[in-house]
Amino acid sequence: MIQTARDRTTAVLPTRDRQAIERFLDALWAERGLSENTLAAYRADLSGLATWLAARGGSLAAARRGDLLQYLSERVTQGARPRTTARLLSSVRRFYRYRVREQGAAEDPSARIEAPKLGRPLPKSLTEAEVDALLSMPATETPEGLRDRTMLELLYATGLRVSELVALTVSQINLRQGVVRVFGKGSKERLVPMGEEAMAWLERFLREGRPAFTTAAGSDFLFATRRSPRMSRQTFWHLIRRHARAAGIHKDLSPHTLRHAFATHLLNHGADLRVVQLLLGHSDLSTTQIYTHVARERLKELHQKHHPRG
Repeated sequence: MIQTARDRTTAVLPTRDRQAIERFLDALWAERGLSENTLAAYRADLSGLATWLAARGGSLAAARRGDLLQYLSERVTQGARPRTTARLLSSVRRFYRYRVREQGAAEDPSARIEAPKLGRPLPKSLTEAEVDALLSMPATETPEGLRDRTMLELLYATGLRVSELVALTVSQINLRQGVVRVFGKGSKERLVPMGEEAMAWLERFLREGRPAFTTAAGSDFLFATRRSPRMSRQTFWHLIRRHARAAGIHKDLSPHTLRHAFATHLLNHGADLRVVQLLLGHSDLSTTQIYTHVARERLKELHQKHHPRG
């Protein structure tokens, strides 16, 4: 398995537990082709449990249902939120199911543990006016500003994940057909139209902005910085928060804010839910359906504001 940023927490674990975790992650990567970020999350969850067990003389192989319940209980007492706890339990369940299925373990100690009840929060989004203000913030007279404007335009026009955006290469862009070829979760490929506005900024960036980044020379990555041929997710979100503050947007932005705005605004303007599903790269329509709640809330607001008996 390719590991570019191996989590150092496994280095302090007992050898047997560390090896068990890495074998599980190797199998998971081979089976599902998960990203390094997803695998790192699994590694962190399982390493935390293994460390806790080791401090009490236990191990992952010998853990019982009571051990897992106590660990989860302590995490909640320390302030872990229900969604964090649910994700942790999901990692643990997958690990023990793998042990039963592939390694002949006698039982799954996580089998009868109920996940915490989760509400389904509406995604944080931006209004169309806020998006316009955000997109207009970068100073496009500079290579950095032109790059930032192009990234924001492309993100809003396509609904890409930030990880997909920063990983884009020049060869994934087809200006003649007006589409970008995206490799999403599980290396699934999809074609997403860019729209005329995003294409215009992209053409200008390729002509005027990208050549100014000497780090881009010899690299196929589309968006570079002065120090690196590829912008990181962290750097991009530092930039977008700075531009949001400059635009007077004080909402708590998430890494998916413009992705949410893309989906919500499409639905508000009458797009079909299944089309939005394809554009976002969701494998399950139920994942996309949360955006219908956002659109419904917007319709209620408009009704209350403009209807005589609203």
